[in-house]
Amino acid sequence: MSGNEIWALVCLVLAVIFGISGIVFAVCKEKGAMLVSGFNTLPKAERDQYDKRRISLDMRNSLFLWGGVLAAGALLSVLFHGYMGAAALVIWLVLFFREVHFDAHKAFEKYKKDGNGRT
Repeated sequence: MSGNEIWALVCLVLAVIFGISGIVFAVCKEKGAMLVSGFNTLPKAERDQYDKRRISLDMRNSLFLWGGVLAAGALLSVLFHGYMGAAALVIWLVLFFREVHFDAHKAFEKYKKDGNGRT
């Protein structure tokens, strides 16, 4: 297997994984929020203060975006040059680390409901 094929394969495998994960969030709707790392560790009373539907929707959208970027990288890697797959992985890493938060409260503060149950 050549270097070009490896980048395409890595991108394709990750794209499939992210696509399937995005489908899971789409099917689970607001129950999918429990699959988000950090949210499931919050106490139930605290989880109720957040808009679970929006958390799940944003996670679904992120997963589909990541899968799309990687699928495009796999395709471009096969059609043009293997390093297109490597570039897609770098783009994915930038997108991924933009969303990473080490503090669960900071990660979910934009989903906090007000006193009337709205975000």
